[in-house]
Amino acid sequence: MGAQLRVYKRRIRSVTATKKITKAMEMIAASRIVKAQRKVAASTPYATELTRAVTAVATGSNTNHPLTTEADNPTRAAVLLVTSDRGLAGGYSSNAIKQADRLIERLRGEGKEVDTYIVGRKGVAYYGFRERKVTESWTGFTDSPSYADAKKVAAPLIEAVQQDTAEGGVDELHIVFTEFVSMMTQTPVDNRMLPLSLEKGTDETGKGEILPLFDFEPSAEDVLDALLPRYVESRVYNALLQAAASEHAARRRAMKSATDNAGELINSLSRLANAARQAEITQEISEIVGGASALADATAGSDK
Repeated sequence: MGAQLRVYKRRIRSVTATKKITKAMEMIAASRIVKAQRKVAASTPYATELTRAVTAVATGSNTNHPLTTEADNPTRAAVLLVTSDRGLAGGYSSNAIKQADRLIERLRGEGKEVDTYIVGRKGVAYYGFRERKVTESWTGFTDSPSYADAKKVAAPLIEAVQQDTAEGGVDELHIVFTEFVSMMTQTPVDNRMLPLSLEKGTDETGKGEILPLFDFEPSAEDVLDALLPRYVESRVYNALLQAAASEHAARRRAMKSATDNAGELINSLSRLANAARQAEITQEISEIVGGASALADATAGSDK
């Protein structure tokens, strides 16, 4: 076997092994998407109704609660960025980071200082490599977050909102994550969680739904104190679940593309290997024919 043919066969074996790995990762990601979608569907109604309840309390009372009232001159904001712990998901994490960068640039353009909170090793590594300050970070659960993880993430955010800005608190709370639209579409979005900015008589989508009227016992402020931490936790949990579903979908798409590319490369290398083999066979036949011809000529010369 010629040297060129050995090179082609070695590359074919290597690409074939890679193809098996990417195919397995594609199938694993596809199976996890279904579970993630179910979790998103299960958490969304609770988050929606809790948002409506908080909105009703905020719009149906005259209480100037610090978590629902716009600051006269906001000077500080917190941004929670949700990325992934693992790679091989295409541009999933980089797109979320770019969305966060745009949001942070806009907030700083408004004269606000920004405290950054990050979920996921990819975001932590990105900020660490560029020596950007991170207030707090969490890793290890992005592909399958639990409500306990959401509470752990939400706790310092709630504390920051409740504190005065002079003591390190913030006036606004934003979250950047990748929204799961479909198996083929995942969109990075940035939402402001706090303070609520809804007008009276509308739901959270602004479609004009009339909110119910409530009597508050013992007081609207006490109800807000109890509801708003749960509101932040539910919103963070829903965002983590949406991000997890988006991550699995992006990884499945990336691994399918890698598997298809590996198949095309194997076909191309196989054609080159066949051409090299044919060239070797042709050369061997030529050598045999030439040797036989030379031997015949030598035999004929000796007979004379």
